[in-house]
Amino acid sequence: MKKKQFLALALSAVMAGGMLAGCGSSNGSSSSSKSDAKDEVVTLKWIQVGNGMPKDYDEWLAQINPYLEEKIGVNVDMEIVPWGDWDNRRSVITNSGEYFDILFTDQNRYSSEVNTGALMDITDLLKDNASELYDMIPEDYWKAVEVNGKIYGVPTYKDSSLSEYFVWDQDIADKYNIDVNSVTDFNTLYDALKTVKEGEGGSPYFMSKNGANFLLNLNYDDLSSGLPAIGVKYGDDSKTVVNPLDDEEILSNLDIVRKMYQEGIINGDAPTADDSSKYAMFFVAQGWSGAAKTTWGPNNGIANCSAVQYGNTVVSNTTVRGSINGIYSGCKHPDKALQLLNLVNTDSKVRDWFYYGAEGKDFEYTDDNKVHRLTTDWGMAGYTQGTFFNVTQTDDVDFNQWDEVEELNEKATPSEMLGFNLDTSNIETELANCRAVYEKYYSELFTGAQDPRELVKTIDAELETAGWETIREEAQKQIDAQK
Repeated sequence: MKKKQFLALALSAVMAGGMLAGCGSSNGSSSSSKSDAKDEVVTLKWIQVGNGMPKDYDEWLAQINPYLEEKIGVNVDMEIVPWGDWDNRRSVITNSGEYFDILFTDQNRYSSEVNTGALMDITDLLKDNASELYDMIPEDYWKAVEVNGKIYGVPTYKDSSLSEYFVWDQDIADKYNIDVNSVTDFNTLYDALKTVKEGEGGSPYFMSKNGANFLLNLNYDDLSSGLPAIGVKYGDDSKTVVNPLDDEEILSNLDIVRKMYQEGIINGDAPTADDSSKYAMFFVAQGWSGAAKTTWGPNNGIANCSAVQYGNTVVSNTTVRGSINGIYSGCKHPDKALQLLNLVNTDSKVRDWFYYGAEGKDFEYTDDNKVHRLTTDWGMAGYTQGTFFNVTQTDDVDFNQWDEVEELNEKATPSEMLGFNLDTSNIETELANCRAVYEKYYSELFTGAQDPRELVKTIDAELETAGWETIREEAQKQIDAQK
């Protein structure tokens, strides 16, 4: 990544700021994060996905808004949409022209929201209103969120590479003498989970409707098209555009997923299940191994949680776009919206409020500048907000998990297409039609609810009718032109 030397200095400064925040004092912010003492206080509406509105939201507002008002002259009005309602709520927001100031988006929606005019071009506003944020995020990551040379959203600098983990209730694994470190593929996973099911009953592998779609994400760069059924395989120097659903290795793994679903190892409601936190003996999650102790265990009621990486760590435009905050094209105060995003990413006190909740209710600072969590059901999802690298460390672990995240980012295998931005202006209709086909079938495919090989034949046929070949030809033409 570029700017490594500067980034190291920036992160050091952020961590130092975290120490001050841990003492309950206001860490220093630059002039771009301080209020100009204007009389008007702007209220910004920020819409995110999570576990729904926090129970102590009003108490949280009473803490954070006076601080934000003093720093940059804003208040926040948050809407946290439950996971299960997110797709429908997002459609209403972006299709109806409903007003917002900041909206969480991701790789599946970002390009289409830019092309439909929902998000503002912030290219020329960033350096004046969020200079610290702009300098902190690696240059390659800004390039990853460009659309036709313009920036329409702020990427969240976190686990911006992609690593997937097999997550276990270690006590269950120990009960059946399962060496979780030796379970690193779907064949060994099937054997282990079959043993657990025979002993425990029920469905030990909890899947949401996204199922094993990580098989695509770990192996193919979808060119930020928002269509997982097209891409270039990692490691393919020829940069050939293909349909990942036809990959034999992926199909072989989906055969095993199908078998697990048929045998009841995977929950029967997987094709419609959401991602809300609940107890599970086993699941797969994106993140880092330390999250087993700090996030997945506490959030899912697993007292002794462990995680083993599946596959390699990769980075692409799509992985960087896993969390973006965009500003509404009709936003009345885009300068203030960017100043807020700048503050969230550079002020540890603000970051902790968003990440942990209300001080004294959801968390408290310890004498050694760490966070002690008082609850684990804060409704906001930390990955939707800002960088992880200025979140204060918790006192229940003897390591800083963000060090692991930073290391994963640095060691990630880059896609051959990193920095390439597909111009979709000539294929928007075909992309929309093909996305509709994919959306119709993906949950049945990746949860094992249907035979994968037969279903892929159906998907391929419908994709062809919807214009998939036109998309492939256009993408390949643009890639070849840049070789």
